Amino acid sequence: MTTTNASQTGACASRTTTPMSATAAALMQRIESKTATIAIVGLGYVGLPLVRAIRDSGYPVIGFDVDQKKIDALKSGTRYILHLGDDFFSTLKADNHFTPTSNPKDLATADLVVLCVPTPLGSHHEPDLTFVLESTKTAAASLRKGQLVVLESTTYPGTTRDEMKPILDAKGLKCGDEYFLAYSPEREDPGSFGRSAQHIPKLVGGVDTVSTDLAMAFYTRVVKSAHRVSTAEIAESAKLLENIYRAVNIALVNEMKVVLTDMNIDVWEVIAAASTKPFGFQAFYPGPGLGGHCIPIDPFYLTWKAREVGRNTRFIELAGEVNTSMPHYVVERTQHALNDHTKSLKGSKVLVLGIAYKKNIDDSRESPSAEIIELLRDRGADVSYHDPHLANFPAMRKYRTNLSSVALTPATIAATDCVLILTDHDAVDYVALAQHAKLVVDTRNAMSNVPTHLIKCEVVKS
Repeated sequence: MTTTNASQTGACASRTTTPMSATAAALMQRIESKTATIAIVGLGYVGLPLVRAIRDSGYPVIGFDVDQKKIDALKSGTRYILHLGDDFFSTLKADNHFTPTSNPKDLATADLVVLCVPTPLGSHHEPDLTFVLESTKTAAASLRKGQLVVLESTTYPGTTRDEMKPILDAKGLKCGDEYFLAYSPEREDPGSFGRSAQHIPKLVGGVDTVSTDLAMAFYTRVVKSAHRVSTAEIAESAKLLENIYRAVNIALVNEMKVVLTDMNIDVWEVIAAASTKPFGFQAFYPGPGLGGHCIPIDPFYLTWKAREVGRNTRFIELAGEVNTSMPHYVVERTQHALNDHTKSLKGSKVLVLGIAYKKNIDDSRESPSAEIIELLRDRGADVSYHDPHLANFPAMRKYRTNLSSVALTPATIAATDCVLILTDHDAVDYVALAQHAKLVVDTRNAMSNVPTHLIKCEVVKS
């Protein structure tokens, strides 16, 4: 048997010479003719961009979510994810080929069911597959001959085959012959220009060859490039490697920041200097801690799974220790900076600038700002925040607060003992900070873009 080379991309790489059942062949024909209906389960930061990519490629789409507020917003054309823009939501509202629904029975009409659901951690850093398993049960309830189910959520190797497949098999259909199952990890980068779902290469691996063939046929018609791998486990592991690579390198530069700061050396200038090397170096930048739904969480999925085979992931766990210690380091730096201004942290007014986990988006998932605010309040600080993209502090897994964003006016800035920059949103007037603040603690090097002659306050890099 001859199979397609794994390095190939595009439609020519979507099929092997593996014999297909009549059911598989019929599904392949619908995929290739773009008459297949695609259902996206989970209409958040991953699912909605994928909806757009699929619709742009010509397939009809069902969008399913258990959150009725999201369905109502889509039906009314109301934006609920900032960086996607108003046009995205108004276009979907007017699109007769997109059907938002909270009725799981509607999934029975789909030929492909793609799961884009969260994979958080439990209270002891163990994988929490609740959303994956529940959405798999939802898909199983309406599973019929000729359906392909694809998981896009980041998870540990073996999830698709060992956790999802038994649930779907219980329906009584044979995988690879009557229904099909594959894994293709999401690679979304919210708010990054030019990195839409259509333009980010996809990895595709099925639990069998025919499932991979069908998934490849679909994705090569939706995105510009798809890469075939031999198994679902390869694709699951590759996604973890991508995110662990980032987590480890961020930990490295965070540790460098702590050491170099004590030596009175500017880590930001050091990174800029090292970046002049055209090979062997990739710049990573320090921050107040890790945020987002991937980098703070995904490494622990492999750490947990590794224990099943009797292995320890010391390097990954050390990186986790460094990164999770950064909020405490930021609070200590803020306390020391206030001490230098003859102020104690207790009773001081601290204005936190930014609660989104990265710039120019409204996503606060796993944002280190939440922990930093809690640490500051525990030590007696009077904390407020400003974020141009988050008017109210959203409820989070571990943190609850009733804070709302305050206006960033000269009066507000001047009345604050310390402005703590945690997210470097572009929509912030940093010159106003420089002109009216008493003290700025900058964890993002945001004030470096303000001309020196305009800075009237002390700026402490943290």
